[in-house]
Formats: sequence, structure tokens, C-alpha cells
Amino acid sequence: MKYDKVLVKLSGESLGENGRLFDHDMIDRTANILKRAAEMDIAVGVVIGAGNIWRGRQGKNMDEVTAHQMGMLGTVINCLCMRDALERQGVAVRMFSAIDMPRICETYNPHQAAKAMKKGTVCLFAGGTGNPFFSTDTGVVLRAVETGADCILMAKNVDGVYTADPDEDPDAVLIRDISYEEAQAMGLKVMDSAAFSLCAENRVPFVRVFGLSAPENILKVLSGDDMGTVLHPKK
Repeated sequence: MKYDKVLVKLSGESLGENGRLFDHDMIDRTANILKRAAEMDIAVGVVIGAGNIWRGRQGKNMDEVTAHQMGMLGTVINCLCMRDALERQGVAVRMFSAIDMPRICETYNPHQAAKAMKKGTVCLFAGGTGNPFFSTDTGVVLRAVETGADCILMAKNVDGVYTADPDEDPDAVLIRDISYEEAQAMGLKVMDSAAFSLCAENRVPFVRVFGLSAPENILKVLSGDDMGTVLHPKK
């Protein structure tokens, strides 16, 4: 398959040291992979989670909206870190945030983002959807639909979608191919329900879930490797 425009979702944990904060060597390696992807004449957009900085409500009795806002700001921090890594490697990059912060980056505009991606600029999408109660999974699907991406590549700290959590269930089996509707009906946690619904309703061509233990996996997938799990609309 020839890829023209992709949205890459990177988990925050995969870029952290043992899942926490920042593994700068891994960030630089991943930035180099994104650079090489852009050099393949593929338009690249990137959404990064914030699990290395913030997950859920960590403070006792914390207001849920506040907790979500802290998570969204965590994605901004991660995108700033990735923007720095890309710029140091000479990559044309623009960072857009769903939360207005013009002294730090551009406010997200789907038209401007799509134009930038078409010109070969790597675009980083920070701030989630800009609203609480939606995960970065929903954010990456929304950005994919808005910018007309061919697919979503979800690079996680696990190597695909399993029937159960492989860290907790030794009998968990890797699922190689499944529709959005089937995955949602099975209660699989690869994406939240809002993201599944967006994918199904807008018939996002496919989502491939694979491991980022080796950042080079991104290039392998772009070169045709069928690693991990592919999710797609119901046929």
C-alpha cells in the first residue's frame, strides 16, 4: 500500500524512561523516524499522549475537569519536547494546540494543518480535543478525519490488540484483524468508545496498532509490514 497522509499516535509512556517523564534518547530516535517518514513523501501528523506525565485523577477528590485539563497540558509539554527534537534534526515542523496559547504554538486550524502537511511539514497536534472527557485517542481520530488522512498508526507500549491485557492475562491472544464495531462490542481498550464511534461513522480506512519498543517499527509499517493489529470499518 502507498501511504499519502498518515496520523501517528505516540503513547506518552513509550517516550518516557520506564514509562515516566522523558527518555530523550528515545525521543530523538523517534524524531529521526518521523523525519525519515516525511522524506518518503508521506504527509505526517502526530498526536502524543500524556501518560508519562499525567494519568487520570491523581489527587484525592480532584475535580475531574481539572484532571482532564492537566492531561491536555501534558500533551502540550510532550509536543514541545518532540518539536525541539525535530527542529534539532532540521525537520520542518509546526505545532498546533486545541487550547489557545499563541506565545507557545499555533492555535489548531484544520485548513492550515492540512495545507502544512501537504507541503511536507510534520504537524504536531497538542491539547487533545481541547475539551475534557475526551482522550487523545479521540483527538487523533478527529484530526485524521479533519485533515483527510489515509490511516492512523497507533504506536503503543504493547505490540497490538489482545483479547485481554497481556500484562495481566498470560492467555491473552493477539488479534490481527478486527472491525471497529467488533472491537467496541468486545470491550477492547485499544481506543475509547468515542474514538471507535468516530472511526466507524466516518469510515476511517484503517487503524494499525503496533509496538514502539523499536521506533523503526513506524518505518516498517509505512514500508508494508503487517505487524500488530489492523482495525477497519465493518465490511
